[in-house]
Amino acid sequence: MSIIKRAVVSVSNKEGLAELAPFLKSCNVEIISTGGTRKYLDELKVNPKDISEYTGFPEIMDGRVKTLHPKVHGGILNIRDKAEHQDAMKALGIEHIDMIVVNLYPFKEVVAKGCTFEEAIENIDIGGPSMIRAAAKNYRYVTVVVDPGDYPRVMDDMRAHHGETSEELRFFLARKVFFLTSDYDRAIYEYLSKAYPSGK
Repeated sequence: MSIIKRAVVSVSNKEGLAELAPFLKSCNVEIISTGGTRKYLDELKVNPKDISEYTGFPEIMDGRVKTLHPKVHGGILNIRDKAEHQDAMKALGIEHIDMIVVNLYPFKEVVAKGCTFEEAIENIDIGGPSMIRAAAKNYRYVTVVVDPGDYPRVMDDMRAHHGETSEELRFFLARKVFFLTSDYDRAIYEYLSKAYPSGK
């Protein structure tokens, strides 16, 4: 089991978040968020902590760099029962991140509607895939949720296990991450191949 104490929530698709976020707050989960998601959660009276407040570093370069930070990735990737990892956490002031709720920039949807090449490039997500892949790699300790359709199952699991999630669920969710990221990267590859078919 893995109890959820801290979660990063950053989504382009807000579906189901009005149920999940208040539920997490009712379980005393500290929620860390970014940009538009943080504003949406403020409207729900969830009052998340801004990612910049957590990292101590501002979002920069028009939001291109916000979650790419050691306090985020160290919080996700540390092995909880490895003394050296926990010593590094303590020395560097890094806190555990137990849940990642992220869906990626809607690259396929933006391209399908028609957009400029520059708009397509800006809709290539970097921080999101990095976080969800890190969380999926460390599924023994971290719950990663990329599909709003899984929110009810996550909430049910946490209710059944007093705020924790089962390893069975975490493994199921982790597998979905790698399907998502492989599909996402293929869509980008196919778009770029058509944009510059000669490879130039």
